[in-house]
Amino acid sequence: MAANEEEETTVSLVDVLEEDEELENEASAVLAGSDSDLCSFPQGYVKRQALYACNTCTPKGGEAAGVCLACSYKCHEGHDLFELYTKRNFRCDCGNSKFKQQCKLYPDKEQLNGENKYSHNFFGLYCTCNRPYPDPDDQVEDEMVQCILCEDWLHGRHLGCETPDSVELQEMVCGSCMNKNPFLWTYAATVATPGGRLEGEEEQKEEQKEVKSEELKKEGEPSTSRVTGGDEEEKTELKVERCKRRCEELEEACRLKELEGLGGPRRVQRGAVFWPATWRTKLCSCVSCQRCYVASGVSFLLDECDTVLAYETKGQRSEEAQRGHDPLMSALDNLNRVQQLEIIHGYNDMKTELKDFLQSFAAEGKVVTPDDIRRFFEQQQSRKRRRADGQMF
Repeated sequence: MAANEEEETTVSLVDVLEEDEELENEASAVLAGSDSDLCSFPQGYVKRQALYACNTCTPKGGEAAGVCLACSYKCHEGHDLFELYTKRNFRCDCGNSKFKQQCKLYPDKEQLNGENKYSHNFFGLYCTCNRPYPDPDDQVEDEMVQCILCEDWLHGRHLGCETPDSVELQEMVCGSCMNKNPFLWTYAATVATPGGRLEGEEEQKEEQKEVKSEELKKEGEPSTSRVTGGDEEEKTELKVERCKRRCEELEEACRLKELEGLGGPRRVQRGAVFWPATWRTKLCSCVSCQRCYVASGVSFLLDECDTVLAYETKGQRSEEAQRGHDPLMSALDNLNRVQQLEIIHGYNDMKTELKDFLQSFAAEGKVVTPDDIRRFFEQQQSRKRRRADGQMF
């Protein structure tokens, strides 16, 4: 039985490499969208970037502060850091009045960044349970999901709703943020539920068209009262102008008010809500709603580049572009033609010799050890020295 259990827990090298590659891709998606060499402070309040909080420099009990990716490497190396994933509209705090030391990358900074928003995340605490992650006292395996509004991370079991399967393809708004922005409940009744299309939506549109048509007909009917030619022309112009205004009003109707007037079943206003990837395009963008978004501090909902997915996609593209840039070819470009040929021939010779060396082990059924590889390269170095000595004499 012990042997069976051992077989069940065994993983292949391919499994390990695939998991390692997946983790590397995830890290690249988050970090590649941020600069690892230059402090982001001169860029102002960056739309979205990878952030860290330093528990060594700004421990709990003091003022919350966040540092950019580059500063986490250069200014806080070896410190106790909290990884905050990404935050929106944040300016690097490293070296300002919250810290005792100056920033090594960009010392000339303002004392405070007044538009930055902070939470208990900056002290290594998350969720409504206000616990660290990973939590040494919590043995329950549970996925954490980030709210797109407050950007806090919540345990799946504390969301107050069922977590969907493809959670990485959706956006989540926690229950607290839903209640702070009650207009979202109106959209949740249709957009956030499976098959969010409204029953009778087409009939309602047809009714609106009929009403609009009737109004246009009435406006176009000739007047029965006796008027002079000049007055009649003036009245006709006024009627045409009123028709245009009414048509524009109908076209620019508030989508939120339309949904509120539909009636029908409403979603229970409790717990977090998950939204499909394209849900933001369903939000009304009329002047009144835009004012509401600004007043509530959620105007970023109309920005298609605000999403974490957009940020990660940008990071992945940047990473792929860097991988496509071969440093060896860049080095060769700086050499003359003779030097380039010598390096290329040397590389091809070494590749052929290494292949023959490994084939000898395969033919004898032997396992290649690190000592064998080390011995191979020592022999290569010895041959190189002998060739160099021969050229000198």
